[in-house]
Amino acid sequence: MAVPEVLAAATQARQAGATRFCMGAAWREVKDGPQFDSVLEMVRGVRALGMEACATLGMLSASQAKRLREAGLSAYNHNLDTSPEHYGDIISTRTFDDRLRTLDRVRDAGISVCCGGIIGMGESVDDRCNLLRTLANQEVHPESVPINALVPVEGTPLAEQHRVETVDMVRTIATARLLMPQAMVRLSAGRMQMNEEAQLLCMLAGANSLFFGEKLLTTGNPEYTQDMALLEKAGIRPLEPRQDR
Repeated sequence: MAVPEVLAAATQARQAGATRFCMGAAWREVKDGPQFDSVLEMVRGVRALGMEACATLGMLSASQAKRLREAGLSAYNHNLDTSPEHYGDIISTRTFDDRLRTLDRVRDAGISVCCGGIIGMGESVDDRCNLLRTLANQEVHPESVPINALVPVEGTPLAEQHRVETVDMVRTIATARLLMPQAMVRLSAGRMQMNEEAQLLCMLAGANSLFFGEKLLTTGNPEYTQDMALLEKAGIRPLEPRQDR
């Protein structure tokens, strides 16, 4: 996407009440060059709008993490996705340790960490616990912990997985809240498959952030007006944007 196109979307998100704007690229790892330079320009532009800027670009080198921080990046998303034990059954393009190394480089650069996982990929309850334990055992807890429910997509290896039950999502969020009390626990992918009561139950269990916008990388998301109507009915007032990150 071109820089003006991204900044136009960021402006729209800011006007709708977003406090953080997240940008994703379908890369295994970042390559230095014009595309990365454009991302740096996007980060600077989002910060100039008064929002936090988040990016998820794949694996990073230490120098790339430093350049992102110098551009003003607030947070870097790099999910662990699942437990170390289940990881190899799901992902083959990079190792679990590769992900941990990128998180270390992000933290060393002074960028806050956005790191969570996905439930509903055939993992056990122990796998879910081990994912959260790995996150909580980081020297510094991730400031942001997105909890995603798998959205099965036709034609993919996980297309036949059963939809995640609400109680499983609630338990995962509640456990994340207990283990990482200062984190923003973000109710993320899978909300299109949840009714309002299920989403509110997740919030009561400890989710204190929603991803909103028309799309989450590859899956749909509820419309902004739906989310605002839900929050109003529940008596929840969204945070104001922060200028200190």
